[in-house]
Amino acid sequence: MDESPRPPHPNRPGEPGERGGGKRPRSGVSMVMMAIIVVLVVMVIISFFDDDSSLMGKQDKLTQIKFFDLLYTGQIESIEYEGDLRLIGKIRGSPPREFVVEFPARVLSDRYQEISHMVSSDFGTMRAAEFLTALEQGIEIREAYTVSTPTETLVFARFHQHGGLKYWSIEGAEDPDEVTRAILARHPGLEIVDHAVNHPDALAATQPNTWMAQLLATLAPWLLIIALFWFFLMRQMRSPGGGGGVLSFGRSRAQMVNKEKSNVTFADVAGVEEAKEEVSEIIEFLKNPGRFSRLGGRIPRGVLLVGPPGTGKTLLAKAIAGEANAPFFSISGSDFVEMFVGVGASRVRDLFRQAREHSPCLIFLDEIDAVGRKRGSGLGGGHDEREQTLNAILVEMDGFDTDEGIILVAATNRPDVLDPALLRPGRFDRQIIIGLPDLKGREAILEVHTRKVEVAEGVSMHTVARATPGFSGAELAAVVNEAALIATLKNRESVQLEDFEEARDKVRWGRQKKGKVMEEKDRQVTAYHEAGHALIAHTLEDVEPLHKVTIIPRGMSLGATMVLPERDRYNEMKREVLGYITFAYGGRSAEELFCDDISTGAYDDIKRATELARQMVCQWGMSENIGPIAYSEGSDPVFLGQDLVRSKGHSESTSLELDGEIKRILVECHQRARQILNANRDALQRIADGLMRYETLTGAEVAAIVEGRSVEQARREHEDSERAAKDRRRAEKALGAVPPQPEEETEGLGEYGGPQPEPA
Repeated sequence: MDESPRPPHPNRPGEPGERGGGKRPRSGVSMVMMAIIVVLVVMVIISFFDDDSSLMGKQDKLTQIKFFDLLYTGQIESIEYEGDLRLIGKIRGSPPREFVVEFPARVLSDRYQEISHMVSSDFGTMRAAEFLTALEQGIEIREAYTVSTPTETLVFARFHQHGGLKYWSIEGAEDPDEVTRAILARHPGLEIVDHAVNHPDALAATQPNTWMAQLLATLAPWLLIIALFWFFLMRQMRSPGGGGGVLSFGRSRAQMVNKEKSNVTFADVAGVEEAKEEVSEIIEFLKNPGRFSRLGGRIPRGVLLVGPPGTGKTLLAKAIAGEANAPFFSISGSDFVEMFVGVGASRVRDLFRQAREHSPCLIFLDEIDAVGRKRGSGLGGGHDEREQTLNAILVEMDGFDTDEGIILVAATNRPDVLDPALLRPGRFDRQIIIGLPDLKGREAILEVHTRKVEVAEGVSMHTVARATPGFSGAELAAVVNEAALIATLKNRESVQLEDFEEARDKVRWGRQKKGKVMEEKDRQVTAYHEAGHALIAHTLEDVEPLHKVTIIPRGMSLGATMVLPERDRYNEMKREVLGYITFAYGGRSAEELFCDDISTGAYDDIKRATELARQMVCQWGMSENIGPIAYSEGSDPVFLGQDLVRSKGHSESTSLELDGEIKRILVECHQRARQILNANRDALQRIADGLMRYETLTGAEVAAIVEGRSVEQARREHEDSERAAKDRRRAEKALGAVPPQPEEETEGLGEYGGPQPEPA
């Protein structure tokens, strides 16, 4: 056997040439940053040990001469007396330079007043020849000073020149004594003070080092740019696992939410009691898994929350995070797919890797239809980024290596586009349907949202709930918020019932546009149109009760006729559908009878009536001539996973027969509407006149007009009934009587139901 040592393998850990072992070389940017830090440290150290002597000169270079030269030439900006020895000052400039002068004992106290006076005075410089000429011309010298040293003499004088009294430094004199003799010859009584410098070292002057400040002022912008570059780019690249880093696009963006971070609990979720019970089982499993495994049961791996927008799917997930005593990861379906190929699948794997580390835990995937659409769809084949992400989700949920400690909760409002493999048992074992709330659910939702709202006494949430059928939880929250805002703008102390009514209309149909200017002809056409709708709604028993009719523009419509259901409806009868189609044609029929022409205001009415007639014939089997056969064509686009080429499923002759039957239903309903309106022309005219006068009429006022009474009489009767109801409630409260149950309430908004707007 060969015992000779083998050469080092290039990929063996711990040996030269390896990728995983050894020391990791520093990057060039790191070396530059280290060099900058070293330079800054050296600069700071130098600033501590080096004083700038360029201002006053060193002590062996006549510091006292330099100081008096600066003083008598006005270069000192300010001084500050500090004790008997030290004088702190600033030299003029931008920025000012500081200095410190140390005087001998008892010198500063004698000279400070003189120095302070000279600092606050004006200064100038003058050549000796010019000064002698001015002296001969008669200038008056007020003061004169000299500073004598063994090597030179400085001369200073104070006199009027160029419009002011200044201190002047006499420069360029070959013989300073000649200048002083000329001054004394002109002013014999003037005393020239000589500040002789017998000891040049008598003053010790120092200046704080400004080199460091100047250098930093130059380098500061560049240092700031480098620091920003380092923080936003290089620092992120050094930690690719961090969120948002340049190299972290393959990492999951899921946010981990615990019980302390989520302030939503099941007490904040109302109207979905069955859904709350089902998700409570998941929370119970996370808290006590042994209770379920005792009999061999297995908790569902996935729960899919399905329902229309605004019904509370995400809110329920937040409540789960707040109730569960386990890690909770939240992520959106759109966070998986980006511009890089393979990013979505990588993020899915990283998400489940984090979940396994915190098992047992919950993962909430919002809007799962963003990545869970059917595979093999569209024109591009099945090998695309979204499908790879979906494949990764399928494998992680129920693949070869599956962790049962992870529960996936997803939400969508498009279950029809999801891949069948995603919905099978073993992946999403349970689908929880969260629909629109019923009367009891709406009341509970309103109670939750009005906890922090000051509601007026006597306003019952049951009454508001009866007036909002078909509203989702999000819409009910908007109604409460809008009602509070409306009451605030009206300077009320609490929210009244009429505020809830206006808020409901505003959320469903839009804000009233009372300031919109309309021509009288347009108002008249709109009045006849809405009067036709209102009269049909009042006459036909199969149409919901009339709530209100108005010609005030609201939203996109010029007017509206509002009918509200008396109860929550789960089935539609044939006569009710035909009644609604007749109701939709009421506006067009009124225009034909009274306006001698037709307008475009019936566009939406005709569109909705045609859709209902087509559904009656092709989907609901409500046509006697066609029979109970479904002829509806698939309407899903190709990219949702359907076939590229579709067949109708029936012949051309059948299509003609279907179109004929749809037309027959629409024409009959149109003729029926014309007959009703023609038989009640007088009532229709009175309703239109009332709309032109009052702009808005309630259902009770329309009924009074049809019966031949006036609007004023109907309003008086309504006010009397409201007053009687308030008196009755006040008396019952005073006597301690039991108030009527919510089911017995018939006043206020409760006499109306849920809205179906009819734009003019």
